[in-house]
This record gives sequence, C-alpha cells and structure tokens, in this order.
Amino acid sequence: MRTVIVSGASSGIGQATAERFAAAGDRVVNLDVKPPVDGGSAARWIKADVADWSAVCDAVAEVHAEHGRLDVVIANAGISVRHGVLEIEEADARRVIEVNLLGVLGLWRHAAELMVGQDGGGVLLATASVNGLRGYPFYADYNATKAGIAALCRTFALELSPRVRVACVSPGAVLTPMQLAEYTQEMLDETNRNIPAGRHAAPAEIAEAFYYLASPQAAFFTGQELVIDGGETIGATTAVFGTGGVTP
Repeated sequence: MRTVIVSGASSGIGQATAERFAAAGDRVVNLDVKPPVDGGSAARWIKADVADWSAVCDAVAEVHAEHGRLDVVIANAGISVRHGVLEIEEADARRVIEVNLLGVLGLWRHAAELMVGQDGGGVLLATASVNGLRGYPFYADYNATKAGIAALCRTFALELSPRVRVACVSPGAVLTPMQLAEYTQEMLDETNRNIPAGRHAAPAEIAEAFYYLASPQAAFFTGQELVIDGGETIGATTAVFGTGGVTP
C-alpha cells in the first residue's frame, strides 16, 4: 500500500485522481483549502493552502510521520482568473502564481527532502497544462505558471534522479468545476469544435494518466510532461472568445 498526497483533491482532476489511487488500495491524503465536494471521502482531508509553505511542510511531515514514507506526491492545486492582459490586477496575478507555481515548488521541495532519504525513493507529479505549450488568450498569468511547472519538472528530475522520478501531466480541455464556472455552453461548444476528439476530457481520464505515471510501468519516464488533449495542440486553431482586438 502506497502513501499518496494529492493537493487540490476536493474537486475536479484532483478528486478524480484521489479516487483512482484509493480504489487501487493506496492511502490517499488531500491537501486543500476546501473540504471535498459531494461528500467525497476517498482521501483524508488536511486543510492547507499550498501557497503557505509552512502549512505544506507541516502537512507533509505529518503524513510522513504517520505512515513512515511518502510514495507519490501530486501537486494538482490550481486556480485561474479569466482576464485580458490589460485587465490583470496585481492581487489576482500574485495569487495565481503563488498557488499554481510556488504551490508546486513548495510541495515538491518538502516532499522530495523526505523521499530522497527513504528506501525506493518516490514519485513527484504535477498538473501542468497545454496552456503552457502555446498561446491562449485571457489567461496570461495562468499560462505562465503552467509553463513554469514543466520547467520545474525538468530541473527536479535532473537533480533528484535516480532516487526520485518527476513528471507532469498537461491536460487540454477538461470538464471540471473550474471550467464550468468560467465558460458558457456556447464557449464549451466552440472549444469542442477545435478539438479533434470533439469533446472535453473527463477528470477520470486525467486521473488515469497520473496513476500510470506513478506505476512501475512508467519507471523510465522522468523529467517530461505527458500531454492529454484529444489532439487539440496538433492543429492550428485555438478558440478565441470575443477578443475584439485593441484599438491603438
């Protein structure tokens, strides 16, 4: 039985991932500022803001002390704010960066310190995004954090191999509560038309990718990102909703 930590596992991709590992018999801990939605109980919930490194350090140490090791740590917590580059507010941008990028760095850093000293090492994973691979309007700060996660992945892998494997999953459009909160049905339909698979992914499909990357079958996979986007990034089009342009 592995000990698995998933941040942001109270909804969406994180919750589906926690449920996937728990279904396989792993003990799973959810680090999130909010309790699980719909009464989800696949993972033990520890209230923690990933932007608070002290809280993250305490939570990771608590789990390690309780179970004696950390096998898989998945930095999934993330937020987004839909805004044009001329509308970005400093407070919003700082919060996005603190949660999405520094939250990954802090969780990985504290988990890795414990993993390198244990038998068998461990696996560090994170949720990146295809938004870090190409231009997407209205999410400049979010896009930058996702590109940064891929850079962290490469650096951690170089420094920690072969004791610790590191990888990230870069989903395309996923039908999560965050997506549904920001997109109208018209926007969802337009996005689907730009995806060769013709639809959004389900969170459970991304969870399967995390489960694979944490498995012995992925033992030669490190320092890389696994793109799961239904073919979205192989094309030349990206849905742009009402850009309108900027008048000089």
